[in-house]
Amino acid sequence: MSADSLFIAVDLGAGSGRVFVCGLGSNELRLDEVRRFQYPPRHERGHLRWDFGRIVAEIQEGLAAAAVHARTLQRPVASIGIDSWGVDYGLVDRAGHPLEDPICYRDERTAGVMERVFQRVPRDEIFARTGAQFLSINTLFQLVAHVDEGLPEAAYRLLLMPDLLAFVLSGRAITEYTNATTTQMVSASSSEWDTALLTRLNLPRHLLSDISPSGSAVGPMRATFGMRTGLAGVPIVATATHDTASAVAGTPLAPGWAYVSSGTWSLVGVERDRPLIDEAVARHNFTNEGGAFGTVRFLKNVMGLWILERCRAEWERAGVDVDHTRLLEAVARLDRSPAVVFPDDQRLLNPPSMLSALGKQLEETGQAIPSDPIAIARVVLDSLALRYASVLRAVTAVTGRPIPGVRIVGGGSRNAYLNQVTATACDCPVLAGPVEATVIGNALVQAIAHGRFPSLTAAREHVAANISERLFVPAPSTDWATVQERYRAIEFRYTGVAA
Repeated sequence: MSADSLFIAVDLGAGSGRVFVCGLGSNELRLDEVRRFQYPPRHERGHLRWDFGRIVAEIQEGLAAAAVHARTLQRPVASIGIDSWGVDYGLVDRAGHPLEDPICYRDERTAGVMERVFQRVPRDEIFARTGAQFLSINTLFQLVAHVDEGLPEAAYRLLLMPDLLAFVLSGRAITEYTNATTTQMVSASSSEWDTALLTRLNLPRHLLSDISPSGSAVGPMRATFGMRTGLAGVPIVATATHDTASAVAGTPLAPGWAYVSSGTWSLVGVERDRPLIDEAVARHNFTNEGGAFGTVRFLKNVMGLWILERCRAEWERAGVDVDHTRLLEAVARLDRSPAVVFPDDQRLLNPPSMLSALGKQLEETGQAIPSDPIAIARVVLDSLALRYASVLRAVTAVTGRPIPGVRIVGGGSRNAYLNQVTATACDCPVLAGPVEATVIGNALVQAIAHGRFPSLTAAREHVAANISERLFVPAPSTDWATVQERYRAIEFRYTGVAA
C-alpha cells in the first residue's frame, strides 16, 4: 500500500449518511466529507421501512464524488469501508436481489415479542448465552416477529445493513463481527451464531452467513458499480461495521477511561478485553458487544439527543425559532435546572409527540411541565448527563474498576453544555472529541487491514497526535446536588435499580 493511499469511509446513521475521503499519512488525519444525504424511514406495506434503493443510490453518488476527490488529490484509493447502526437487516434471494425494504427498528412489530420469547427461553438464559442487553429493537426480537408474520419464500440470506450494502457493491455476503453482536444471537463464549438458541426459537440459521472479524476483505467492487463510480476493482473491507464499534476504535482512550458516543443514541461504557457476564451485569442490563481486534464494548444504550431532536422538530412545525446554537447558549444561562426525567423511558423511543411524552413523565413525577423550549432543552440535557453518570457508577460497581475520566465523541461532543454538565454529574474530567470518531475508526480499521498500522494501539496513537480536544472539569453546586437527588429517585421509580 502506498503511504499516500486514501480510504473511503461510508458512515450511515439511522436516517442520514456521509461519505468521507480519509488520509492517514505521516502527521496526517485528513477527513474530507464529499457527500451528505438523508433517508428517513417511511411507512410502506404495513411497516416503517428504510428506502433501501435510495440509500444505495446515495452511496453510489457519494462514492463517485469520492473518486473525483481522490483524483483531484492525485492519490490512490486503497479501499472502501461501510459502517451503520445496528440490529436492522435485509433479505436477499439466491440471485442477490433484495426482497423487500428493510424494516426500521422503530417499527412497532416487536411490541410484546420479548415477553413471548421469554416463555420459550428464559431471559436469564439468553443473557448468559449472549451477554447482550435486552432491547425490544434487537434483531432477535425483530426476527421472531418476522418469522411469525412470514418470511418471503425466496429468502436466501439475511444480512445486517452494512453487510447488505457491501454485498450489493461486491456480490459477496459476509457478516462482520461487531454488528453481529448487536443482534443478541451471537454466543459470547464462541463469538459465533448461537445455533442452539436460534433452533429453540425456530429462527432460520440457514439464512445467516458466517461471522468474519473486523478488517476482513469482502471483495472488489463489482463492475457495474465500478463503472458508475470510477472505483472499479477497489476492494471493500469489512471495517468495524457497527458505527459505535468504529467510534470506539477511533477514540484515543486513556487507560481506564470511559466513553460516551454521543449522537441520536448515546452509547456509554468502557472497553474490555473479555466479556463480563454475571447476575449484577444482567440486573443493570449492560451489554457485551464486539469491538475491533479482540476488544469488547461493555456498555449501555442511552436514548441520546434523539429526544431533543424530536422536540426541536415539533417546535419548528409550530413556527418557534429553535436555532441550535442559540438554544444551547440560552440553556447555559439558566440559573437552575427546572426538572429532570428518566431518558430511557420506553415511551420516548418513538412517540407521536415527544413534548407530550416528556410532559406525561413530568406529571407522573410531580414536576411542573415547562412550556419554554429553553427550559425543556435544559431538562433533556441535564437528564442525559445524570443518566450517563448513573450508568458509569454502575460500570464501576460491576467491574470493580474506578473511572478516572470520560471521553465524549461524535456529534454530541460539540455540545459544550452537555459536556460540562456530564463532567459535573460524573464528578470527573471530560475530554470532548474527536467529533468524527466513527469515520476515523472506519478508516483506521481499513488502514490496519492494509498494514498502515501494526495495531489498534498504534493507530490510536496516530489519532491522538493529530486531533484537537476540549477539557471540561466538574463544577458542583448546592442546586446541582439537589437535582441529583431528585433524579435518583425518578430513575429508581422507573427501573427499580438505585442510580
